[in-house]
Amino acid sequence: MSPLPPSPFKEFWNYFSSSKGALFSLFVVIFFVFVALFADLIAPYEQNRLFDSPISPPFWNGGEFLLGTDEIGRDMLSRLVHGARVSMGIGFLVVLFSMSVGTILGLISGYFGGLVDKAIMRLVDILMALPSILLAIVVVSILGPSLLNTIVAVSFVALPGFIRLARAGAMAEKKKKYVIASKTYGTSNLRIMFSNILPNCTAPLIVQGALGFSDGILNAAALGFLGLGAQPPIAEWGTMLSDSRPYIESAPHLVTLPGLCILVVVLAFNLLGDGLRDALDPRLKK
Repeated sequence: MSPLPPSPFKEFWNYFSSSKGALFSLFVVIFFVFVALFADLIAPYEQNRLFDSPISPPFWNGGEFLLGTDEIGRDMLSRLVHGARVSMGIGFLVVLFSMSVGTILGLISGYFGGLVDKAIMRLVDILMALPSILLAIVVVSILGPSLLNTIVAVSFVALPGFIRLARAGAMAEKKKKYVIASKTYGTSNLRIMFSNILPNCTAPLIVQGALGFSDGILNAAALGFLGLGAQPPIAEWGTMLSDSRPYIESAPHLVTLPGLCILVVVLAFNLLGDGLRDALDPRLKK
């Protein structure tokens, strides 16, 4: 008897785990997700608690606190931990909203075609004609600076990528025999789109979701740095960078620590997206 083929998950894991960078990035992402979920237990102090030692150096420079304190005496470690919850939460909500709306619009555009397709794709062309951060600034300027409006603005910027991927998948799948057979049996368009076509388009959408997670965190941090994102006293890495700009020479740890967190998380999600692409795309498998 010939051996049974490996399960889809085992086959995926074999390809994914063959990339050391993707595997390491997965552990980094899991670590930051754990920190975000249990921030209240991990943080040594409340994020806005004030101490009598502003701009205290970190422990390696003889400071009392592990990572020092900021310009008004708040513990940096506590604010970085709570900032992970805010930044990771922004990334999750951005991907959730943009993937849901973008996938629906892309399926409608690719499946029906005609005027519907033209209308949706002209909207996508307009959105892609502007730089993403500039478009996010415009949206936040209209809605007003806040954490919720930051999520809306960054999600709006991320829509075109999901729309184009879902549209391309729908256009390719609707010509196949199983979709034509479903139409012959009188299956509704809604059922064909979401039960037949969508499951065969999920692989590129998952990869785009991982990359969109990092873009969401980066764009939200950029808005926070410009003063248009999360407003004080919310601990968000971009806002922490903006608040510590005047002390970049006298207290470089205030700028370095939140910037390093952004760098590590964005790099980890980018590597994770590359690993998912290599494992899910059959054309890239050896």
